[in-house]
Amino acid sequence: MTLLVALPILLPLAAAGLSLAFGRFADVQRVLGMVVLGVLIVDSAVLLYVADTFGPVVLQVGNWPAPFGITLVADRLAVLLLLVSSVVTFAVLLYSIGQRITDYGRGASSTTFHPIYLVLCAGVSLAYLSGDLFNLFVAFEIMLSSSYVLINRRATATRIRAGMTYTIVSLTSSLLFITVIALVYAATGTVNLADLAQRVAELPDGLQTALGLIVLIVFGVKSAMVPLHFWLPDSYPNAPAPITAVFAGLLTKVGIYAMIRTQTLVFAHNESWRLMLAIALITMIVGALGALAQNDINRMLSFLLVSHIGYMLFGLGVYDTAGLTGVILYVIHHITVQATLFLVSGLITRHTGTVALSRMGGLAKASPLIAVLFALPALSLAGIPPFSGFVAKLALLQAGVEAGTWSAYAVTGGAVLTSLLTLYAMARIWTRVFWGRVRKPEADPDPEDELVVGTGTTARAMVISTGLLVTVSVAIAVAAGPLAEISGRAAADLMRHETYSTVVLGGDP
Repeated sequence: MTLLVALPILLPLAAAGLSLAFGRFADVQRVLGMVVLGVLIVDSAVLLYVADTFGPVVLQVGNWPAPFGITLVADRLAVLLLLVSSVVTFAVLLYSIGQRITDYGRGASSTTFHPIYLVLCAGVSLAYLSGDLFNLFVAFEIMLSSSYVLINRRATATRIRAGMTYTIVSLTSSLLFITVIALVYAATGTVNLADLAQRVAELPDGLQTALGLIVLIVFGVKSAMVPLHFWLPDSYPNAPAPITAVFAGLLTKVGIYAMIRTQTLVFAHNESWRLMLAIALITMIVGALGALAQNDINRMLSFLLVSHIGYMLFGLGVYDTAGLTGVILYVIHHITVQATLFLVSGLITRHTGTVALSRMGGLAKASPLIAVLFALPALSLAGIPPFSGFVAKLALLQAGVEAGTWSAYAVTGGAVLTSLLTLYAMARIWTRVFWGRVRKPEADPDPEDELVVGTGTTARAMVISTGLLVTVSVAIAVAAGPLAEISGRAAADLMRHETYSTVVLGGDP
C-alpha cells in the first residue's frame, strides 16, 4: 500500500519527463497526460478506502524512520482532497486539449504545456501527502514554478503585469515560509509535523503564538485570505480559462489545507478561535462586495473565490469537530464548483469574444447547453438546495450556531448575508449574459490563433469536460450523507491529532 502513496507524486513527474521527450508528438502527449491523471483518480479512490477503513497509510521514504527522513502520510483528509483534485485536473486537461491551449507554440517547437501541467499535479499531490514542513514548502515551490510558466505561456503586456504581481507575492510568501521553517527548526530541532505536534506544545506560550501567526500569514497569502488577497483578482482573470480554473480550484485550497493541517496538528487551540472568526467574516463580506463592483466576468468570479475562502476560515475558527466537518465538505464542494464556473466562463468568452458583462446577451437562446452548465454550479455556489453548496453551508451554519458564542453567531449571520450577495452576483451574470437580445461575437477569429474567441462555437471536449465537473458537483450533493460521514471522521482525526503523531512516529494507533 505504501507504493500507492508515492504514486501520485512519482507518476506525474515521470510522465512529465516522457511528455517532454515526445514533445513533437501531440497525440502521445495528450494520451499520456489523460492516462496518468486517470490512474491518479483510481489510486486516490483506493487510498481513500484504505485510509477510511484501516487508518492512515504512511511511507517513510528510503526507510529512514520519522522524524529523520521524508514522510508521506495518506490520511482521510489528505486522500479525500487528493481524489477531488485528481478529478478536477483530469477534466481541466481535457478542456485544455479541446481549447487547443495545449498546442500553443507547437508550430515552432514542442509544446511545454503537458510536462508543466503534470509537474503542477505532482506538486499538488505532494502538498496533500507531505508529512513535514520542509517538503510542504517544496510542494508549494513545485506548484508555483509550474504556475509561473502556465500563467505566462502566451505573453501579452497585461498578462506579464499580472504575472509579475503573482510572482512577486508568491516569492515573498515563500521567503517568509522558509524563514518560519528555520525558526521552527531552531526552536524544536525538527520539521516533521507529527514530531512538531509534541515539541511545539513544550515551547513558551508567546513563542508558540508568534510562530503560529507567521504560519497563518504564509498560508493566508497562498489561500487569498483578506487582507492578503489583493494579488488574486489581478492575476487569475488574465490567464486562459483552464489555467484559471485549475488555479482557482486547487492552488488556493492547497493553502487552506496547509492552514488546517498546521493549525490543528502543530498549533492546536482549546476553544473557538476568535481571530480566525473575525478574519472569516471580513473575507466573506469584502470578497462579495468586490464581486458586485465588477463588469469583467472573470474578475467577478475571482472576488467570489476570495469571498468563499471565508466560509472555510469560518469552520476552522469554530474549531470543533462539527466546524471542521463543514470545512472539509466546503473545500470539496468549492474545488469542483469554482473550477467549473471558470470553465463555463471560457465557454462564454469563446462565444461572445468579450469578458465584459455589459457587452453580452442572449446566450441562453444561442446556446442553451452553456446556460445549463452555468446555472447548476451557480446555484450551488449560492447555496441553493439541494446542491452541494447548500449541504456544505448548512453544515457550517449548524456548527456556528452550536458553538454558542457571540463571535460565531456574528459570522453565521455574515455567512447568510454572503450567500445572498453571491446569489445576487450569479443572478446578475445570468441576466447580463443569458437574457436579452442575442449579440454577435465581437472578435474576428484568427485561424492561426490557438486561443480563438468570438467564434460562436465551442469544441466538444470543452463542453464534455465542463459537463463532467457539473456532474461531479451534482454527485457530491446526491452522496451528501456518506460524504458527510467520511468528512466527520476526517474532522475527528484532526481533533485527535495524537493518532496522527503515533502512526507517523511508528506507534500503534
